[in-house]
Amino acid sequence: MKNAIYLLLLIVTVASAQTNKKAVLKERDYSFLTDSLNIDKQLEKYKLAGFSLVVFQNYEIVYTNQFGVKSIDSKEKIDQNTAFSTASISKPITALLCFILEEKGLINLDAPIDGYLKRWHLPKSKFTENNSPTWRQFLNHTAGTTQSGFADYYEGDTIPTIKESLLGKIPRYDKEIDFLFTPGTGWAYSGGGYVIVQMALEDTFKKPIGELAAAYIFSPLGLKNTTMIQPDEKGFPKNVALVHDENEKVIRTGLPITPQVGASGMWSTPTDLAKIAIEMQNALRNKNNKVISHNVAKKVTEVTALKDAVGGWSYGWQKSFGYNNYDWFICNGSNTGVGGSIFATMTDGNGFTFLTNGEKPNRFPVMGNTQKTLLKLMNWDNKTSTDETQEMPSSLKEKLVGTYDDFLYAQGVETKIVEKNNRLYVQSMLLDHFKGKNDNELVYLKSGYFKIVDYPNLLKFDFVNGKADSVTLMRDNLTTKVDLTKKVK
Repeated sequence: MKNAIYLLLLIVTVASAQTNKKAVLKERDYSFLTDSLNIDKQLEKYKLAGFSLVVFQNYEIVYTNQFGVKSIDSKEKIDQNTAFSTASISKPITALLCFILEEKGLINLDAPIDGYLKRWHLPKSKFTENNSPTWRQFLNHTAGTTQSGFADYYEGDTIPTIKESLLGKIPRYDKEIDFLFTPGTGWAYSGGGYVIVQMALEDTFKKPIGELAAAYIFSPLGLKNTTMIQPDEKGFPKNVALVHDENEKVIRTGLPITPQVGASGMWSTPTDLAKIAIEMQNALRNKNNKVISHNVAKKVTEVTALKDAVGGWSYGWQKSFGYNNYDWFICNGSNTGVGGSIFATMTDGNGFTFLTNGEKPNRFPVMGNTQKTLLKLMNWDNKTSTDETQEMPSSLKEKLVGTYDDFLYAQGVETKIVEKNNRLYVQSMLLDHFKGKNDNELVYLKSGYFKIVDYPNLLKFDFVNGKADSVTLMRDNLTTKVDLTKKVK
């Protein structure tokens, strides 16, 4: 009887704690973010038309604000329901759609995708003679296809079909999409690969990809301001932000038309993107998820590409950074005159989304400052337990200190290992640019591996003649070896 009473008390205590935690979040005033972010003044400084932002914490939206206008010409204010072109943020949604369809037994992502194509078939290549690429390989950019991105079209232009797009009968490309390596042996970002996925979906289900996404994702989640319908099609929303150039002028009609819908044709709001992210987070913890299953959320966010994949990649989601000691699923979208991001933690339900209608030089400073400020002010910290670490011997430190070619992201930038106050730190302009700090401690783990604070991959250094010769990056079950080229100064 006593045990039953204790158990009942424990359940009540836990439930009360969770309720109190949510109550504190709801009662907390997040208006301080408006002054701290100072977005209005940044819009003026960088000639940026508009900016829409949502912050979520503990699986709930806690802050939303909109700044600026839909169009410099009309001066109409952006509101919470104003949709933007999301560019490549379309990709993880296309991938999510595919995983949902597979779970329902409607497609097989491990099957060669060519068997699902009807209007066009993969070109013959020496790389695919004995290795026909699967859906899954197109979704995580390991199929090896060319065509990274695409130009936009506007009303009055001749809009190509996706078959013409794949045949290379479009700006930027003058030949049919092709293969760069044997599928599964490398990584190359390919918007064209997602066009192939779009065609396979449409050929299989005899419906536009936008109709499929609406049926399986947008409508079930209640996303009223998200669509893959294009500006030249019936049903396109009226409350939208127009794209602007570097001089804060509307580009042509302001409404880019994107036939490559699966790669970059979705329109949405930060609120709707946050709802998708929170549904994914709930699915990852297998609680309060309504549309996305736990199994699908795990699969679509797992790291499946490490070699050449700039720190790690899943299916549409970038897994390259570890801000505030969390593992994140992230996607950045960038089209001419518009861009934005989704940042969401794999645990604890934190993150933010923003979309903005301006060209890269105008929006990048505002986006970067917003990202860094939010990560600093929101007090999201998931520190590694000190029980996992050990003191690094001085002899080991001496072997590691030096200036190297980039071994973290393979982007060719200078990367340093320096000693400060008897500790080692990794310095890189990439870490500085994306994280806002350039002193990331290199920690020695009891397992014999190394970890860089806020970098998601484990490291194992190999030494030759007393010098660091190579490093193996490790993530889940994946490894990739990088030669260390030390620069002498």
